[in-house]
Amino acid sequence: MRFEDFKIGQDILKSIKNIGYEKPSKVQEKVIPLVMEEEDVIVKSQTGSGKTAAFAIPVCEKIEVEDNEAQVLVLTPTRELAVQIKEDISNIGRFKRIRCTAIFGKQPMDTQKKELKQRVHIVVGTPGRTLDHIKRGNLELENIKFLILDEADEMLNMGFIEEVSEIIERLPSKRQNMLFSATMPEAIENLAKKYMKRPVKVEITPEKLTVDKIEQKCYIIDDKNKFSLLKDLLYVENPDTAIVFCRTKNNVDYVASRMKSEKFSCDKIHGGMLQNERLETMNKFKRGEFRFLVATDVAARGIDIDNVTHVMNYDLPMEKESYIHRIGRTGRAGNKGIAITFATPHEDRFLKEIEDYIQMEIPKFELPTKEQVQEKKDAFLNKNRENPTRKKEKTADLNSEITKIYINAGKKKKIRPGDIVGAILNTTDVTVEAIGVIDIHDTHSYIDILEGNGEKVLKALSEGTIKGKKVKVELASK
Repeated sequence: MRFEDFKIGQDILKSIKNIGYEKPSKVQEKVIPLVMEEEDVIVKSQTGSGKTAAFAIPVCEKIEVEDNEAQVLVLTPTRELAVQIKEDISNIGRFKRIRCTAIFGKQPMDTQKKELKQRVHIVVGTPGRTLDHIKRGNLELENIKFLILDEADEMLNMGFIEEVSEIIERLPSKRQNMLFSATMPEAIENLAKKYMKRPVKVEITPEKLTVDKIEQKCYIIDDKNKFSLLKDLLYVENPDTAIVFCRTKNNVDYVASRMKSEKFSCDKIHGGMLQNERLETMNKFKRGEFRFLVATDVAARGIDIDNVTHVMNYDLPMEKESYIHRIGRTGRAGNKGIAITFATPHEDRFLKEIEDYIQMEIPKFELPTKEQVQEKKDAFLNKNRENPTRKKEKTADLNSEITKIYINAGKKKKIRPGDIVGAILNTTDVTVEAIGVIDIHDTHSYIDILEGNGEKVLKALSEGTIKGKKVKVELASK
């Protein structure tokens, strides 16, 4: 099938093409037509199957852009996933001028409140923070036509099921529901029975729980010798880029600190860090600014990073399902990957549980010899000294057609979207179709200019006025 077969408008098709989607994945093939036909759906599908686009594409198509109230609510378990989904939806809806915002904890309520008071079509949130905004009257629900529960089993595991139920109780009864989950425990089945209307069940069965393209290795090692082994294996394996997973944030801090002291190109991410630090670190890793990311499982679920050649499980995960999510960060998009796991002699029971779950024994390897390490070390150090190759971002082609412009005037100067549109139309030959999303804040505003018209609009606004006022206009910083 092709995306054109789904009766999707040109604005969405253009975004999909520029993002680099060539043809629908299995889950997209089955789910998009059902959502377009207004069916409730329950989708059982593993991470990495393309399920975000499976709901984002049809929902973006059905959005009424001129409506100011939120029409879609997406609930998801973690802050990282909320940000990732927001980015994916914003990219898919870019040419249709769809505005999406993410709301989650450890970010100021006031900032999010201001976002919600602007025109927002889609809200992506973690259950606790979303319910908080609803109770405070910051998020209006009367116009919600679509509810999407993403990673429903993880929301259950994290104890969010009561908040999810309370949010659903407050939504309009006339709505379309979508539930996505890697597993279907009884509590999720009960949630679906209670709140969904004759849902169509879609199950995408992977050929194997772990893909063939990931080579798995295991080393049995005492805890006190783990870092020494990690260092040796990094020299021997010489990954282009890798994620090192630890069980706790203390271990992440320890490993990252030791790696930095040994001059490894690395950074870290865990739940104890500020949200903006975590996002900035993740973005730098995606861009290839450092080789090794040390992380807790917060980075394992739903985070899509291309070209991770190795996953190193410094600690065994607490849950066997997490093993799949961790190693699934490599071997993506048809590439091969290597997953290396450290297990202490006392963890044989936990290791066996993982092996039973993935239906295979993970091959055990001997520790590398000093000679093997020394032989490979120079090649590693040479690669480490090279300037990192900046990775092309998935949205590069999409962004090449869009220029984001900053204006140092906003609500306090009584600037409205219509004022900005009028100024552009009056001073250029740019059509209204080439003016994208306009974000107006208290003291400044952002405008997306489409179809390569950015320089033209920038020059005209710099030389002219908006609402009779001279304003500072410049390219928005990334």
